[in-house]
Amino acid sequence: QAQLAESGGGLVQAGDSLRLSCATSERTFTSYAMAWLRQAPGKDREFLAVISWSGGYTLYADSVKGRFTISRDNGLNTVYLQMNSLKPEDTAVYFCAADPFVQTTSNEYDFWGQGTQVTVSA
Repeated sequence: QAQLAESGGGLVQAGDSLRLSCATSERTFTSYAMAWLRQAPGKDREFLAVISWSGGYTLYADSVKGRFTISRDNGLNTVYLQMNSLKPEDTAVYFCAADPFVQTTSNEYDFWGQGTQVTVSA
């Protein structure tokens, strides 16, 4: 079973920054698009950002554009999500996901991590 493992979540105040990491044990994912999504209590899973296998293409949801940055280091088998200017409404469980192709809807991703909690206090 493929392994994706998120880390870096925590409790922060509004306006703070966090960097999430998603490490994979599978070299296969260096040729996959990787994405970050989140799910807040009582809400559907929300697409946030995706990066192509090479890192040369990125796409963001309007809700995080200009505040969040996705990046990857294929040598370390890791994808990152730099989150700046955090807001209370960013509170959610954050997941990384992998797919051979760039996707913008959650149900198209085949491989998922377990998630990491991010809580932003006002």
